[in-house]
Amino acid sequence: MLPTLFELQAALASGATTSLALTEAALSRAEAPDGQGSFVFTRVYREQALAAAKASDILRAAGIVRSALEGLPVSIKDLFDVAGETTLSGSAVLRDAPPATANAPAVQRLINAGAIITGKTNMTEFAFSGLGINPHYGTPSSPWNRAEGRIPGGSSSGAGVSVADGMSVVSIGSDTGGSIRIPSAFCGLTGFKPTARRIPTRGALPLSKTLDSIGPLAASVACCAAVDAILAGADMDAADSQAAGPHLAVPAGRLRLAVPSTVVLDGADDAVRKAFDSALAQLRTAGAQIDMMPLPEFTQLADINAKGGFVCAEAWAWHKTLLTQRGDEYDPRVASRMLRGRDMTAADYIELLEIRPRWIAAVEQRLQGYDALLMPTVPIVAPRIETLRVSNEAYFRANALILRNPTLINFLDGCALSLPCHRPGQAPVGLMVAGPALRDAHILRVGAGIEEALRPLRT
Repeated sequence: MLPTLFELQAALASGATTSLALTEAALSRAEAPDGQGSFVFTRVYREQALAAAKASDILRAAGIVRSALEGLPVSIKDLFDVAGETTLSGSAVLRDAPPATANAPAVQRLINAGAIITGKTNMTEFAFSGLGINPHYGTPSSPWNRAEGRIPGGSSSGAGVSVADGMSVVSIGSDTGGSIRIPSAFCGLTGFKPTARRIPTRGALPLSKTLDSIGPLAASVACCAAVDAILAGADMDAADSQAAGPHLAVPAGRLRLAVPSTVVLDGADDAVRKAFDSALAQLRTAGAQIDMMPLPEFTQLADINAKGGFVCAEAWAWHKTLLTQRGDEYDPRVASRMLRGRDMTAADYIELLEIRPRWIAAVEQRLQGYDALLMPTVPIVAPRIETLRVSNEAYFRANALILRNPTLINFLDGCALSLPCHRPGQAPVGLMVAGPALRDAHILRVGAGIEEALRPLRT
């Protein structure tokens, strides 16, 4: 099991370790020639990270601990601006673009909280796939069955492997259609997609300004809650964020949970079905009330987005000049999806803007009285990288299936956790715990209760 932020803070407070030691260990793993680091990171900030770690140790010795991230190695996705360097977003197209003039607000908040930024993590080019395959910088493999080379999930591919392999304690990703939750599911981690408007996306290269959100991948729900508070700019000091750990959970016996009988288990493989059913049985044993319920709106979403939805329209708007001038430098599988937006009309886009609030209201009405919605994060276990790399048909089929469940919550403008729910030694499977917009604090408390109730399955 990975150490939590709170366990590491206790070790730092007792003198059992130092920020410098933790940072050196993370960097060593990132730079190990036999590890995944060369595929995980597009940039490693060795000198800056070591200097920041030494400064954190000096501050701690003086009694200054800024947050639960004080002195801990944190990686950031390659789409966040860092002052003085070009933001690549997993692409070769932007190598000659001007450097950023300021840190993205999310990055600056991490720095202000005492996080040690170790590097930028690899990703699907321009965040436009749930698989994590990148032809420019390579593809890191999921920690499960690594000899077979399984996809890490995307688009925050390097983020997931960075945490799973101990190259960082937390990684910060973005989520437009599952890009935090999918790698969390495939890498056996906990990931949190917040309500999009809560955390500023300024300084993060956009995929869809309507749907983009920013959040953490980490070892536990409490870790995600503490980092989420920092990213959101909450007035939470180190003592507050430490206390959030043990006091976060709503006991499973107090929970009323809904499981859609529509769409979300279609095409699920045996491993996912078994893990999901076992998780539901364990929650019922712990006293949770779980109701199966139809959600016909979920069936409607494929038709609503048939012309490409917000993502294709808004990606085309941002990339149209680059695609026209340098389209041959893009990952062709990414470019082909962006080009769908070229054929959308203003009327198509306005129709989306009008449909979405009605769709959200209908789903929220069905969820009245429930603490959260449960579903598999992804209906299949991680496929092999090579299978998807060589076959366009396999790539697009897997991508559509892997994105399907998470995308429902982005269109809902909701918030969601992905929690590991598989038994030790089995393929990683994520359990999504989701709710409507601005129910973030409640979903984190519910998720912590579910995490605790599932502990017998996980140990």
